[in-house]
Amino acid sequence: MSQAKKIEVTDVILRDAHQSLIATRMRTEDMLPICEKLDQVGYWSLEVWGGATFDACVRFLKEDPWERLRQLRAALPNTRLQMLLRGQNLLGYRHYADDVVEAFVAKAAQNGIDVFRVFDALNDIRNLETAMKAVKKAGKHAQGTICYTTSPVHTPELFVKQAIAMREMGADSIAIKDMAGLLTPYATYDLVRALKAELDIPIVVHSHSTAGLAPLCQLKAIEAGADRIDTAISSFASGTSHPATETQVAALKGSDYDTGLDLERLAEIADYFREVRKKYHQFESEFTREDVSVQINQVPGGMMSNLANQLKEQNALDRIREVFAEIPQVRKDLGYPPLVTPTSQIVGTQAVYNVLAGERYKTITNEVKRYLQGGYGAAPAPVDAELQKRAIGNESVDVGRPADLLSPELNNLREEIGELATSEEDVLTFAMFPDLGREFLQQRADGTLKPEELLPIDAGNGMKLGQAPASEFKIEVHGEAYDIAVTGVGEFGSGKRKIYMSLDGVPEEVIFEPLNEFVAEGGDSRKKASEPGHVTTAMPGNIFEVLVKEGDVVEAGQPILVAEAMKMEMEIHANIGGTVKAIYVAKGDRVIPGEVLAEIE
Repeated sequence: MSQAKKIEVTDVILRDAHQSLIATRMRTEDMLPICEKLDQVGYWSLEVWGGATFDACVRFLKEDPWERLRQLRAALPNTRLQMLLRGQNLLGYRHYADDVVEAFVAKAAQNGIDVFRVFDALNDIRNLETAMKAVKKAGKHAQGTICYTTSPVHTPELFVKQAIAMREMGADSIAIKDMAGLLTPYATYDLVRALKAELDIPIVVHSHSTAGLAPLCQLKAIEAGADRIDTAISSFASGTSHPATETQVAALKGSDYDTGLDLERLAEIADYFREVRKKYHQFESEFTREDVSVQINQVPGGMMSNLANQLKEQNALDRIREVFAEIPQVRKDLGYPPLVTPTSQIVGTQAVYNVLAGERYKTITNEVKRYLQGGYGAAPAPVDAELQKRAIGNESVDVGRPADLLSPELNNLREEIGELATSEEDVLTFAMFPDLGREFLQQRADGTLKPEELLPIDAGNGMKLGQAPASEFKIEVHGEAYDIAVTGVGEFGSGKRKIYMSLDGVPEEVIFEPLNEFVAEGGDSRKKASEPGHVTTAMPGNIFEVLVKEGDVVEAGQPILVAEAMKMEMEIHANIGGTVKAIYVAKGDRVIPGEVLAEIE
């Protein structure tokens, strides 16, 4: 057995726990009242920012994520604050130029972050360089991260090699990030022992409980020499979240690895968050429960719920097992990328397209094309050569660091957002999410920011306090019956209404707009595709970009629209060559398969 030592604890209650269980919806107002007690626990750190919290603050909660960070910093003066950073992707879904990465890290440090957990979805170390240097320049703790996955090429030897490279970059510690719950106890022991044999910096184990194995993995990691574990207070633990803090503290209590944390104080915090969680019940999902099948299909819980919703839109939920079987095949074709943002979306969406089209790679998403061209970095293993040829033709593959192709962009971003940005932090918010960020800053300037409405808490008899029971009914479409339960409503910008409902038990969010005159009279705003020149889509989504205008001459196979689904872009092509007679959609429109989006004659 390894030499005894006190085990340090990072609690993820204010970030990854609610991201994993209630779609990142916890509001700052529910964090601040408990901060005094959290600050007294003696955690090594609290994870409070990064990941999807930035997106959720701006998109749904209408909170300034920078202000949240400042408030938490003031409320937790004695505890290190930690964030999750996607390397060159920061908190968005693309690579940013180095000047944006440097500015973002500097501002995050200035506003209160002490520990930066920096990762890359492909474990391409080159994509960590700029962020790691920026963290060190700010005088903060740089935590290099291994995204754990399993494949023929992902061996302990490979992970050790990557960890050594991160230490040479200046990493102060190394985290094993098991985002999907793929670690097993003895694999954990072997990996940690291999890392400790080569590194003299702390090793941290971050493992989701999706398969139910994470508590066992952490205990074996500790026996192998791990220095720190990530846990979540019990009221937001287990399933696709993390091992319960109190459980791990109790397991180690009185041993050579005693954490020194007070169980009674932790119990008080758990009681508080147990009540808080009730407020967010509309975001609970059956897909956050423990399920050992992740060890087979490697589909993380959040990715699984996205896939289920996508297939429901296509009336094809019965094909989800086919998608699960297709995901490992797509992952193999792409050189075994770990399934974490954004590669989980890239692989999952392509698998859905393959299954529903009845033909593999009939439609290839723009992100898959970008991936195969080296736009995200180096794949862990060789990609399928035939697929690569089909996707990018004779175009060259970029083998360098993707960000080397990007020109400095911070000054352009400042000019583009203009007076709506009242601080450098506002410019960075706009940089992360241009359309969403602009809308947020405009609404803030106009005084029209309106967060989602939370449903009242259960009164204990199936009723909601201050609200009638949810409306429940059945609908039948083309012979298929669906159970619908409307569970709440909320505002979503001017002239739009967000409706929360469950469709056959799966939570959904639907945006309704006022019916136009044509629809109100009982018509259909878009006709069904029936002619060769009718352009339609194979997948439901939103129009991201219109590439042509009426009167343009196009060739068969030419992209004329770009749609977005599951955060992925998909080109919609002309079926025939000819002249664009009409375009029926605009950017932002919701579209479904089979309807005419444009006409070519």
